[in-house]
This record gives sequence, structure tokens and C-alpha cells, in this order.
Amino acid sequence: MKETWIWLPKSFYPNNQITKFDALSDNSNETYVVAEFKKEYLFDQQITCVSIRFSADTEVQVFCNGDILATGPCAVGGDFLGNGKAREWYYMSKTDFFPKGNRIDFFARVKMCPTRIYEYSKGHGGFMLSATVRFADGSTQTISTDESWLVRKNSAYVGACAYDGRHTPDAYVAAEVIPDIWNVTQAPIPVREEREIILGSVSLKPYEEKSEAFYLDMIYAGFIHLRSMGEGAVKASLILRETDEDQYATEGATLCGNDEYRSFHLESVGNVTAKLKNETDKEVEIDLSLITTCYPVDVDAKTETDDESINDILKVCKHTLKYCRQTHHLDSPRHCEPLACTGDYYIESLMTAFSFGDMRLAEFDIERTAEHLRHNDGRMFHTTYSLIWVRMLYDVYMIGGKFDLLKNCRDALDLLLTRFDTYIGDNGLIENPPDYMFVDWIYIDGLSMHHPPKALGQTVLNMFYFMALRYSELIYGLIGDTVASLQCGEKKKELQKAVNTLLYDSDAGMYFEGLNTPISSAQINEWQPQNVEKRYYLKHSNIMAAYTSICDQSTARSLIEKIMNEEIEGNVQPYFQHYLLEAIEKCGLKDKYTLQVIGRWKQSIEDCNKGLVEGFFAPEPTYRFDHSHAWGGSPLYALPKALTGISIEEAGYKKIKLKPSLLGLKWAKVEIPTPCGMIICELEQGCKPKIAVPDEIVLEND
Repeated sequence: MKETWIWLPKSFYPNNQITKFDALSDNSNETYVVAEFKKEYLFDQQITCVSIRFSADTEVQVFCNGDILATGPCAVGGDFLGNGKAREWYYMSKTDFFPKGNRIDFFARVKMCPTRIYEYSKGHGGFMLSATVRFADGSTQTISTDESWLVRKNSAYVGACAYDGRHTPDAYVAAEVIPDIWNVTQAPIPVREEREIILGSVSLKPYEEKSEAFYLDMIYAGFIHLRSMGEGAVKASLILRETDEDQYATEGATLCGNDEYRSFHLESVGNVTAKLKNETDKEVEIDLSLITTCYPVDVDAKTETDDESINDILKVCKHTLKYCRQTHHLDSPRHCEPLACTGDYYIESLMTAFSFGDMRLAEFDIERTAEHLRHNDGRMFHTTYSLIWVRMLYDVYMIGGKFDLLKNCRDALDLLLTRFDTYIGDNGLIENPPDYMFVDWIYIDGLSMHHPPKALGQTVLNMFYFMALRYSELIYGLIGDTVASLQCGEKKKELQKAVNTLLYDSDAGMYFEGLNTPISSAQINEWQPQNVEKRYYLKHSNIMAAYTSICDQSTARSLIEKIMNEEIEGNVQPYFQHYLLEAIEKCGLKDKYTLQVIGRWKQSIEDCNKGLVEGFFAPEPTYRFDHSHAWGGSPLYALPKALTGISIEEAGYKKIKLKPSLLGLKWAKVEIPTPCGMIICELEQGCKPKIAVPDEIVLEND
């Protein structure tokens, strides 16, 4: 059925209709407002199930019969490009509710206005809900938002992180049916799960002030929830930190009488300092809690070893991953970046494959990124990340076995590759890109590797392009386009020749980071500085050479040995360690170096075992890392992969190979979730590996 959208009636609220399209745009149309909707349905027989579909612009909390049902809507995705206009696509979510009796009492609280950079709006407030009600006799009835629903403005929500209960909600009036500008499609993922962590209760005498600190066992993503009981008014100022750091977020609320504040602002929280002031002559009590939220976890696979420090690393990596999985993957729940950060989400998808197993979120991230590519002529903000999307598309297909994913994204892949054709210079290399970002979160000689000059970014970008051509060749072959597959193969060979001719120093026995030729003034922009004259030999391009197999196996092994023996300069953050670990395994050096590389995380976990730090070292003195950044969680993927030596020979784990190795450990047990069930591999020194594989999986011997 066609969705019916409702909002605050324009006749009552002429200034609460429109808003900006995203948080990165200017504030010319910024209108922050919270509307509350309600509707009660009474039926003449017992209800067995209610299947609910809902969406809203921009954020919504849906309650049924007094209990929270779901939050949403499912995120659009988006990029740092294309802002200041409405996205072409929007989503609704679906969930089931099982009430007791014959009554359904809906309540929805809707926030209009993007305040985090992962939020997107169509520019107008709106809410829709439709439901199929199933009764005990097997019959059904469809209900939907319409003009019979009631709505009010709740002016107590005065801003993104501010609540003032002295502003009482307006009286309810009839909602207004509005044009459907959203044209939602069904999100193919479940709604998020929630768990409330009680921080504590504080009693305040008349005019009393208190400051209380509350510490959580780990760093969680969630929403602040405050309740007050009594006749007094309490002003609460909350300082939200991940660790005992200088960096923090704040929320403020004034609660009056029996009042309640549930925030819309996703926070990353390890501890809370609450400064409370009773502003009246009445005694009052306030309860503080954090409502944690994440993508639901139905399977929790474990990798355990005899090394407790490694087990601690894996625990923190998995915990951080869990709370970076929201309605799309996040780089961290502190930054809340959009789907532009494919490098993060590709690694998170691989981590998921070895921990939670449910690949639907990763598949949906790929599809939403494809939407952006379609609507932006194949362009993404981070040039290398657009190429990583190709690898993510292939790998997630191989893990989950969803063939339609390849077919559905084919047109976006065409656009991306067509765009990169225009970047090739006469020398056969990428010479004319809009930028060379992103390489790594470090500075070299005061130059940012986030958006480096050509001399620091060209080789890595070309190697990512080589990788994208390789996997595009495979993808086109799988979907039956032999011509496109052969074309990618030819381009790959030409690029390989150009890279090894122009970017490899045979005397030094290593690659350098890029040519020193100047770029034209027309190419210089905020994200591409003028080139520099110095030639750089760093770990990054040489890791990429081994990772992408752009060089022969002998050269790749030599490069890895030089990198591990510090014969090549530079340092890498946790993000780039992913490519190093992959290159080590690809070069047959996993027994020698895997544990050494993973050992680099030990100090980070000793420093903070509540969440995963963004980097090993500050890229520049003023930068402060978050401790909820899953891009650095590669051990959660790399270690079980190296221990089992697993390779997927047919998509969806239909056929696999295993080459187990303890890597120098005494014992290890690895669980790998698959669409067919759990693979279990138990290893112990001096014993034959114990391997259990579901019947549906063919275990192929070498």
C-alpha cells in the first residue's frame, strides 16, 4: 500500500515545516523541532501479532503500549559530497510487535533536523507508520497514519543535546496529511536492539547541588536517558567521555516534577559526570541511565588462544565492532561519519564475518554506496575508498553468497570505472584524479596522508586501482559479461606495467610513493595540494604492492621482510595494518610475522581495555583519538583467518579450503559463522587439528 505521511499542521505550525538536508550544509533552513504523535486502536478480538513499517524525517522513537519498540529510520548512507540537496533515496524499517489483549496504543517522538553528519533529511518534517494486525482467528487488518492521528510539538526539546522541561508540550491536535516526498523502500535489515544500563540514582534536597561520576565497564554507543521524581526541578549538566581524556561531549537537561528525557543524540560513552542542581524548595530524585543501541547480534563466534593478551585484543575489537554497527556501519559512534568511509566499513565487514556472521548490514552498505555512485556520476569523496568499494562488493558476495548483490551494483561499478578511465595520463598511470586521498591517518614532513600531494599518494592510489580492476574482472565474469571482464583484465595489465616501470626503484629494491612531477593549477584544490620535489620511500606503497600482488611473489616477500625488519621508513596506523596482515599471509609469511604484527595492539589495550583506540600514535600534536574506532580491529579478522588458513572457494562457503597453523601459539580454538552453520577448528601443539564443518560445506583438500 502507498505510505501516508503526516506532520504538524501548517496552520498551527507554519515555522516548523522545513529543515536543512544534512548536517554539513549551511544553516539557512535549520529548524530543530520534536513532534509527538499518538493513536489508540481498539479491536473486538485478541491480537496475535502486529507487523509494523515506519519511517520519519529525521529521527524517530516508536513506542507501543508504553514500551519502546524501535528507533530509526534506517540511515540513508551518503557521502561528504552531494550535500545541500535531498538524497534521492530514503528507507523505512520493519519490525513485529506482540501485544497482549485487543489494544494498540502507538506513540512516536520525531526529531526534524539533521544534527550528526550521518543524518539526512528530505527537507520537510514527516512521519509514517503502517501495520498489519493479525488476530487470533487468522484474519488481518491494515492500519496507517492518517488525519485521525494526533500530534503536538514538544518544545522541551530545545536543541540537539538540550532539554528544558519548563517548556510544557502543546495540546494535541489532528495531524495533517502531507505529500509523500520520501518514496521509501524497505530496508533489508532488522531494527536495532537496545539495552538500558542503569548508571545510578541521585537524591537532591531543596537547592542542593551534587556532582556524581559514573563509570561503565566498556565504551558503549547509546542514548542518554534521565527520569525525575518529585515536585522539584533539576538542572542536569552531563559530561560524556570515553576515557579519562580531555575530549568530551555534553548534554544538558532541566527536568520538572515527574519528567523524562530520552536523547536523540547517539553518544559514545565510557563514563558520565553529572552535575546536578535542585532549583526548587522541593526534594527530588533523578535516575540516570544509558540506553545502548546496536545492530542485533544473534551469533557470537569466538577465537580463543593460550595467550590472554591476544584474547583481550580480540575482546576489545569485537566489542567496538558491535557498537559501530548501527543502521549502517560507523567509523565510530563518536564521529558518526557517513558511508563515505568505505575503508573502515570494508574492514568491519570482514571482522563481522569472523564474529557475528550476519552480513546483511554490509550488503546494505554496499547497495547504499552504489546509490551514491549512481547519483554522483561514479564519484566518492575519498578516491581510494571508492576503489575499496569494489573489493568489498566481491568479498562480501563471497562470504554471504548473495549473487543479486553483484547484479544490482553492476551499473554503479560501470560508472566508477568509467570515471577512473578519465584519470589515466599518457604514461599509463593515474595522473589526473581529483585527489589522492585517503592513504593513512599520519603526517609526513608536515604533509597530511589524509589528502597527500602526488609524491605521497600516487602509488597507493594506482595500486588500489589495480586491485579494483582485478576484482571488477572477476565480478563481470561472474555475472556473465565476458567483454567487460576482458577489458578490465587488459587495463589491469597495462596499469601493472606502468606502475612497475615508473614507480619501482630497482636499485633500492622498493617502490616509492609517487612521481615528483608538478600538477596543473587547475588540479589544485582543498584536498589536493601542489606536488613536492622530494621522493618518498615509505611502508605504505610497499605494503600495497605485496597486498595487491602487483609485483611477483619473490619481490612481494622481499618487501615484507624489509618492512618487518624496518628497512623501509615510515609508520602505519591500525587501519593500514590490515593490508600488512593480508600481505603477510598472501606471501606465505603468516607463521613468521602474524603474531608480531598483532602484538602491536597489546600496548593499546593495556592503555585502554574498554574500547579500540583510533590510532597507535597521534598524527599531529593537537589531535585526540577516540576509543571506539573499529577500523583498527583487524586482529578479529586476521588472526582466525591465519589460524585456520581458510579460503572460500565457492561463494557462501559452499566450498572451502583450510590450512591450519598455530602461528607459534600453544593452542587455539576458532569458530567461524557461515550461512550453513559454524565451522570449528581446534588446534593444540603436537596434536592433529580437530575440524568440524557443516554438512552443506565441501571441505576441499589441496
